[in-house]
Amino acid sequence: MKSSFALFVMASAALLSGCTQEQQNQISRSVQNWTGTNGVLEVYAGDKLVRRFIGIDKLTTATATSAGDNTPRSYRYGYGVFDANLNMQIDQGEKKVYFEISDYATNYIFFENPS
Repeated sequence: MKSSFALFVMASAALLSGCTQEQQNQISRSVQNWTGTNGVLEVYAGDKLVRRFIGIDKLTTATATSAGDNTPRSYRYGYGVFDANLNMQIDQGEKKVYFEISDYATNYIFFENPS
């Protein structure tokens, strides 16, 4: 059993070494989609926290929509609960929403909720 697991790990490492960083990130996100995450997105104006979204399963890089064009766009999007009072809890009236954030103009931090 141990030898088959070791073989699997070695084969996976060899396969991943031939991938670009973005391909490795996509594989990692696929694994996270299976296991789930409890992400938090915090948006800042300077050093002040102005928005928080909780319960996010992933941030996705947008891609072009024209036929045959998979060019990445300069924004990310996702779904999460808008934490209106910034208390890191889903309170009554706080709902899951769609959001987009710019890769260039938005100061943000995305992390897994430790609790």
